[in-house]
Amino acid sequence: MDTQEKARIQTAFQEKMDYDELMNCTRCGFCLPSCPTYVETGRNEVHSPRGRIALMKGLVDGVIEPSEEVKESIDLCLGCRACEPVCPSGVNFGRLLEQARDAIYQSKKPTLPEKVMKGIFLKNIFPQQNRMIGLTGLLSFYQRSGAQKLAQATGVMKLFPETMRTMEKVLPDVPKRSAMKRRPHHLQPLHRNRTKKVAFFSGCLMDTIFMETNDATMKLLQYAGCEIVLPKTQACCGALHGHSGEMDHAREMAKRNIAAFEEAEVDYIITNAGGCGAFLVEYAHLLKDDPQWHERAERFCAKIKDITRVLVELEFHKQPLSLPEQVVTYQDSCHLKNGQKTFMEPRQLLEAISGVQYVEMKDASRCCGSAGIYNIVQSEMSMQILDYKMEQARNTNAKTIVTTNPGCLLQMKLGIEREGLSKEMNAVHIVDFLLEAYERANNKEVTNQQVAASQV
Repeated sequence: MDTQEKARIQTAFQEKMDYDELMNCTRCGFCLPSCPTYVETGRNEVHSPRGRIALMKGLVDGVIEPSEEVKESIDLCLGCRACEPVCPSGVNFGRLLEQARDAIYQSKKPTLPEKVMKGIFLKNIFPQQNRMIGLTGLLSFYQRSGAQKLAQATGVMKLFPETMRTMEKVLPDVPKRSAMKRRPHHLQPLHRNRTKKVAFFSGCLMDTIFMETNDATMKLLQYAGCEIVLPKTQACCGALHGHSGEMDHAREMAKRNIAAFEEAEVDYIITNAGGCGAFLVEYAHLLKDDPQWHERAERFCAKIKDITRVLVELEFHKQPLSLPEQVVTYQDSCHLKNGQKTFMEPRQLLEAISGVQYVEMKDASRCCGSAGIYNIVQSEMSMQILDYKMEQARNTNAKTIVTTNPGCLLQMKLGIEREGLSKEMNAVHIVDFLLEAYERANNKEVTNQQVAASQV
């Protein structure tokens, strides 16, 4: 780091950091046991929430200089926000982390790979759903054409890091491009009177790679009596932009989504991805300095609800639900629990299924190590954290690990594959699990004709 870059970073910290929030930290240490990187680094204070806040404050006060060690500490943070619920002072660490990353990444000269990755994906792919469909359509072709089997058989995949090789194996079967383009925009309830009118935040990855899970989410809402609106102009939530220090682009995404959902006039805006939901509920803070958007953002945030919370509110867990006998455990999505404060609802739904023996996993709410693209850019630490998580999952004797976020789902599948447990254990998103339980208990197999008839 040269002198000019250090000066730019120091100035950026002084301009961007919320000093009052930094001062809210009383250095009590309650956050330490909750922080995965603190535990996994042998209780290294630099890699704890308290230590990171001390570094941030030191940079703002000018008592320490920017360095690679400081950047490493900020980069190694998962952003899981497990420190927030246990903080007696209520420090919003997630916001401080985003401000710090914004200060670092907007001030330092990016490497060529960083510049290419951000330019291609954050600025040109994720904000444009048609481009997302095009890119994931190539992945679908790769899976269906035989190229995937050829790549694995010839050893081409050995050119990639181990984490990426294993991740490639556990990706879901991606729909064809034509199927991704034929998405509904208005659905009516199935088999019962309307209970609520809701909008569905379909997301970018969720409506392409995980399209089947999105379809299952909408079907569950229909069974629960919901009329569903899917605004055509909705966009990526902006979480990856915000977590990567691209705050201006995150604000652009926020404004696009607020405007898109304002026209829907609904009771709730439903999400099924913990990471997306946690960022959506932060839009009011993200736009707090924009007088034209702040109040609109507050109204938007007030309507955000995770699918599990809505289902419990509509007493879906009192409907007949059944599956073959099995032991099931649950892995919390960090952002669903710590960001959206949704903890008990997924458990209530799982415990309501006949045939399911629910066993709570030790440290179920400790991060699994996925954290967006963390398992790629911080692979070694991610795998350390995953190893601990898989040990706890094995101790439950569960056949099925249920979670509520696509990143967590892939990480759990990655852990199962790495441990050689694919014949005795699987991982599933909660809505796919609930849909199977509902349709099995009610002898319902919704045909394509029924679904089409419910679309307006």
